[in-house]
Amino acid sequence: MSDEENSHHVQAVGPTEGKSVLGRFAIYKLSGEATGGAYSIVEHNLQPRALAAPMHTHRDVDEVSYVLEGEIGALIGDREVYAGPGTLVLKPRGVPHTFWNSGATPAKLLEVISPAGFERYLEELDQLLGSAGGRPDPTQIEQFADRYGMDMDFGSVPRLMEKYGVTLGG
Repeated sequence: MSDEENSHHVQAVGPTEGKSVLGRFAIYKLSGEATGGAYSIVEHNLQPRALAAPMHTHRDVDEVSYVLEGEIGALIGDREVYAGPGTLVLKPRGVPHTFWNSGATPAKLLEVISPAGFERYLEELDQLLGSAGGRPDPTQIEQFADRYGMDMDFGSVPRLMEKYGVTLGG
């Protein structure tokens, strides 16, 4: 394939570009459509003292987070890790995990999702939250997450909030 034939696949996404969902928590930097479904890249912005999500398990997706700013904590299976700028954190499929910002400053990370497709969950979740006035029934979210191959553990939220001094969302 020549450079001219392949040029429609070349993308450059600037630091302020990308589609924002969930109140700028997630910014789509590279969609699965641009990579032939191989992976997608989403920027996550976590406010201070914010828990990104309940413990959850992806059945078919691996996630790799690269911390750009601030420090995040993550619970991956039984392992607790803390990661600052320049650190990669692997959250493999089949392993329950969550992450949070327990610091006093915002945190920013890039997340590579492989294979692509799960990033659409974030966009649909944004729509679901908007239609439910920001407070959908957890059972509704669990059913929704199941469509994307994810099992949610909402029962983990109170324990995570207490242990790490965070609140859900952010």
